[in-house]
Amino acid sequence: MNNKVLLIEDDKDLQEIVSYNFSKEGFVINSCLDGEDAMEMVKHENPDLIILDWMLPNVSGVEILRQIRSIKKYRKIPVIMLTAKNEETDRLKAFDGGADDYISKPFSNAELIARSKAILRRIKPEDFADSLNFHDIELNRDTKRVFRGKKEIKLGPVEFKLLEVFLMRPGQVFSREQLLDKIWGNEIYVEDRTVDVHVGRLRRALNRGKAKKDPIRTVRSSGYSLNEKYS
Repeated sequence: MNNKVLLIEDDKDLQEIVSYNFSKEGFVINSCLDGEDAMEMVKHENPDLIILDWMLPNVSGVEILRQIRSIKKYRKIPVIMLTAKNEETDRLKAFDGGADDYISKPFSNAELIARSKAILRRIKPEDFADSLNFHDIELNRDTKRVFRGKKEIKLGPVEFKLLEVFLMRPGQVFSREQLLDKIWGNEIYVEDRTVDVHVGRLRRALNRGKAKKDPIRTVRSSGYSLNEKYS
């Protein structure tokens, strides 16, 4: 899955380099330059990982970290601190404030990406698994194949991504807006109705055949989820 990363860094050149390298690795990355805008970006983007510069204009990275950890909804988002400070007292201050990792400038983009993946793999192992399973449904990310029981299910690319999202969080209800963001991204305008069309296609593909129970649950006025009571 394309994990969402928020980069809070006031050096435009560094911001562009980091963003480019993370995008190449399949991450969805957003960024901001100013400490004052940081929390608004956190609330708007709800990222899977935050990369946070220590020295920012107006509001310091340490203060932003404190704010993130003070809000229940965001306190579990992992944060990697970037800083030119390399004293032990500074590293301890970052970790005491709730940072998950600490990287001194200058740094290797490859190392930053590797550390980011390591953190995400630890807290979201399902995002990196080769295959995802739910009762008799199996999705293999490497081969891009889906099976229900012993029968292979042919899916289009959008339906494959939808099923992947559902399989990663069985039982979680995803709104149409959340699915649009995860499948198409927030940079592209797609009507909500498009989600219903593709969920319908996914349902028909999964349920083709005799005595097939529908694993997808429609939650009125909310969205869709995998039915945890399905068997």
